[in-house]
Amino acid sequence: MTAPRRPAAADRLRDRRGLAVLVDPARTTDDDAESLARTAAADGAAALLVGGSYGVEPRIGDVARALRRGAPTLPLVQFPGTAAQLVPDVDAVLLLSLVSGRNAQYLIEEHVRAVGFLTANPQVVPVSTAYCLIDGGAVTSVEAVSQTRPLPADKPELLAAHVRAAMLIGMRAVYLDAGSGARTAVAPALVRAARAASAGLLFVGGGIRTPDAVREARDAGADYVVIGSEFERAGGRGGRATMREFARAAGGTA
Repeated sequence: MTAPRRPAAADRLRDRRGLAVLVDPARTTDDDAESLARTAAADGAAALLVGGSYGVEPRIGDVARALRRGAPTLPLVQFPGTAAQLVPDVDAVLLLSLVSGRNAQYLIEEHVRAVGFLTANPQVVPVSTAYCLIDGGAVTSVEAVSQTRPLPADKPELLAAHVRAAMLIGMRAVYLDAGSGARTAVAPALVRAARAASAGLLFVGGGIRTPDAVREARDAGADYVVIGSEFERAGGRGGRATMREFARAAGGTA
């Protein structure tokens, strides 16, 4: 029996580093998602993420399939808001535990709800991920919906304690997020603190708008720098910089 393709693609998530393009189905058509994925693959992005909205979005599966058509060789990973959003059309799912908050729904309850889906869809690889919301200078949808406060942006030692605790209980990845629409990105000092506290994959996103900011995050230790809203317009062009420039700043090869 041949090995299934999707777990192999999920394994590549651990082997690759660089730019991860996050696509929100609530703000992207299928055609735009396919075009964006094609651009991402051609310009050197390392992975595609789908998700980000905290409401139930019925189009997630359609957008995931469109991303697959546009970039069949890139790892496709779901970034879910709730277990109800999970779809079988991805290689892996970041099983996010909001360790920066104290709301049990996002610490464990959604994971319990995800058991049935993951049991029925063994081709989707779960990646246990410590999700840390960082103060980015604006109230984000994650903060509002989860009813949790972000960790302060000037206390790397507090973030490090959360990350280390997550590693001690067996989590395999960390996601630092200033949130969509953040005024400021996660500071390099925080990225370095998380990197020092974890040997797992480190994702950093929110408020990153320039290649220089991407480079700073990578230099500080991020494995994947996640950019979403900057690429949800103009066919893969973020502000005045192209996706290729962002990918190169993140260590892409295109």
